Amino acid sequence: MNTDKIYAEQIANEYSEKQTSKVKALKRLDAKAKNPAHIFAYTFGIISSLILGTGMSLVMGVIGGSSIFTMVLGIIIGCIGILGVSINYYIFKKILEKNKKKYSNDILALAKQITEEE
Repeated sequence: MNTDKIYAEQIANEYSEKQTSKVKALKRLDAKAKNPAHIFAYTFGIISSLILGTGMSLVMGVIGGSSIFTMVLGIIIGCIGILGVSINYYIFKKILEKNKKKYSNDILALAKQITEEE
């Protein structure tokens, strides 16, 4: 067994040009269609949860002191947070649907090419 030859081939493989496969391109297109919706949903969900938590903290008097004004303000802020958390899923679905329509022709054409090759 010639280990020098194997080692030389491994080094040569690192420096040779890589050809992108159609499957990798299909995965990239799929991610390009789905990632914006996922990023929005996580970001909007976290912000809405923080708003809800701030409202709860105001109502319980943890921040802002114990007064009627902070309680009313906390209820209003908490309701805004609840609204944001509640509509997050529906906004996510709309963004995902829009992006799937945008990239559907490219994805279907590439998937058809891959299936016809085999």
